[in-house]
Amino acid sequence: MGDDKAVDFSSGPIGRSIIAFSIPLLLGNLFQQLYNAADTLIVGNFLGAEALAAVSSSGSLIFMMVGFFNGMAVGAGVVISHSFGAGDRERLERAIHTDIAFGILSGVLLTIFAVVMTPMILRWIATPEDLMPLSSEYFRIYSAGIFFSVMYNILMGIMNALGDSRHPLYYLIISSAVNIVLDLVFIGAFGMGVGSAALATIISQAVSAVLCLLRLIRGERGIRIRFSHLRIDRREMKAILRFGLPSGLQNSIVGLANTVIQASVNTFPSYVIAGFGVYGKIEGFVLLPITSLSLALTTFVAQTMGAGNPERARKGAWIGMGMNIAAAEAIGIMLMIFAPLLVGLFSDDPLVIEYGAMQARIEALLYFPVAFSHGSAGILRGAGKAFVPMFVLLGSWCIFRVIYVNVALMFLHDPIIVYSAYPLTWFISASVFAAYLWRTGWMGRRR
Repeated sequence: MGDDKAVDFSSGPIGRSIIAFSIPLLLGNLFQQLYNAADTLIVGNFLGAEALAAVSSSGSLIFMMVGFFNGMAVGAGVVISHSFGAGDRERLERAIHTDIAFGILSGVLLTIFAVVMTPMILRWIATPEDLMPLSSEYFRIYSAGIFFSVMYNILMGIMNALGDSRHPLYYLIISSAVNIVLDLVFIGAFGMGVGSAALATIISQAVSAVLCLLRLIRGERGIRIRFSHLRIDRREMKAILRFGLPSGLQNSIVGLANTVIQASVNTFPSYVIAGFGVYGKIEGFVLLPITSLSLALTTFVAQTMGAGNPERARKGAWIGMGMNIAAAEAIGIMLMIFAPLLVGLFSDDPLVIEYGAMQARIEALLYFPVAFSHGSAGILRGAGKAFVPMFVLLGSWCIFRVIYVNVALMFLHDPIIVYSAYPLTWFISASVFAAYLWRTGWMGRRR
């Protein structure tokens, strides 16, 4: 089962292994974020602030829908990493085929639901009537190809769980190039509308999903995908749900909370909506090292625990956590300095730049608690305690955040209320995680 392009976390230098796994993962996520941001950047520069607001207003909806399956992919990755670390090839193959079968079924159902329900969903988040035609066009076309997004995340999760973060990177580079070229051709050359940006995105996602599938069919670390073996095994599906359901529900409910907050943002003028959306794209890049290292921690802990080496898991967890926090603050400082320039890449509207930069400067130096929270969640998921981060993050990032924003806006209708909600809730989740990790022996104190 060896592969010189994959990382085996059960042996070798810990820090070097985490970095070797994280860098391709980071670059892969960077390119994924790049083709997501390309729609916003090109739409903002070619079609104007109103079209930019229309695209931005549906970002939280897309995350809410796809986030559940991304979380399920993480849970399946824990099952696969455990089986791989334990050398249980038979269970490994069952888990992989069950994961793919589940992804196909779920992707088809989600696509049908999103396409049919587009107008109703957009009204749920109080999309302004003047933005409704453009928002509906973008969201419906994107939804028609959401199957490919689900499948890419499922297949990428399998490859990462097997220790291969390089090939997903290669495929994302290709799909990112496809997306940007199609955006420029559809919008820049042919003058097509916002729907063409969504079309470019789903074509590029299909490319990356197909490339991942072909790699697995050819044989990934000795495991070959066979269509005749695609079925949902009850035992493996139960294990995937055990680890993946908490992460999936967490992502979806966080997405739902962000959608509720987006509805609050939608009560402000279009330049505030656009600035909020642009900052969300920039923050997506900023948080990439955090999310990449956190996923590496999940895989590291799952593999080493599966191999029966909890002390190595604990040591590696805190090496990775230190990297996570240091990277978050370094990038936050850069964002603080260059915020207006970065927002200006997406729009030349002075008010969009003003409000996007304002949000960046409120949050930029406070990324260390979100890094600690993501890292803690990654450690606990890898250790099989997926329900803990689910409850912590749902309580702080969803329930408290939504209540705070809606109540505070009743007294002061100012975008700063929305901006301040994020660092406030990051501090709450980090405090709860620190207390839990200390009590359970992952941090300093032993049981």
